[in-house]
Amino acid sequence: MKLNRQALLNHLRDPEEKALLAKVLDGVDKVLRHHRPLVTNFYDPYHTGLIISLLERFPDLDFATFGGYDTAERVRIAIFPNYLEEAAVDFGISLLAVEGNFKMVKVNHRDFLGSLLGLGIKRELIGDLLVNESGCQVATTQEVVPYLTANLTKVHRVKVEVREIDLSELILPELKIKEINTTVASLRLDAIAAAGFGTSRSRIAREILSEKLSVNWHVCSELAAPVKEGDMLSLRGRGRVEVAEIKGNTRSGRISVVLRRYL
Repeated sequence: MKLNRQALLNHLRDPEEKALLAKVLDGVDKVLRHHRPLVTNFYDPYHTGLIISLLERFPDLDFATFGGYDTAERVRIAIFPNYLEEAAVDFGISLLAVEGNFKMVKVNHRDFLGSLLGLGIKRELIGDLLVNESGCQVATTQEVVPYLTANLTKVHRVKVEVREIDLSELILPELKIKEINTTVASLRLDAIAAAGFGTSRSRIAREILSEKLSVNWHVCSELAAPVKEGDMLSLRGRGRVEVAEIKGNTRSGRISVVLRRYL
């Protein structure tokens, strides 16, 4: 199968996104030619949605996502022939604990990420970072584990030790969820997104038209696209909003909805 790259990429305006999907197409070509699975780097929900939208155009392929644990935000995407089962695919993810005495030093996500990137590790090789009292737990690719365990020795002037851990040792943070009870004029994407992300419809319209918003991990640039109960909206840099419940019409003719914003 010969890939029509021009037709698949020409609609993209962002050069970085075009470069990303061109790289994914290289992977697609390898899978189609060699009939072997391929796993991408880690990507956030927005870029994951872009990649999934592209992969859905290939009927001979299947794909799956995983970030080291079920609720991970940053995930790797496995691309494989559609006759294979997902269970046969190795995502190549390792979990690391970066531990030190942080009782007297306040550190955050940025500190740990900065120390990792300072070693020359690309962001795409790092998944979620879960900060806890003793340090941080990191999802990463198996290939960089030996390098990190040998070279990551300090975070914000605090000496650390790095060890590989099992999924059972992972400490998941408590999700902060803001429940929004509101009414909207319609179940259009722009109306629901504006209510969920706390902004005006004109501003959210610009974000949607710029292809910065995904519905169920698929980029959607249609302002009037219908939204239904259970849909998950992701806005680049602004988190996620779930359409938790659609209650029905109010006396004034508006629609009562319950939205959950994940902070």
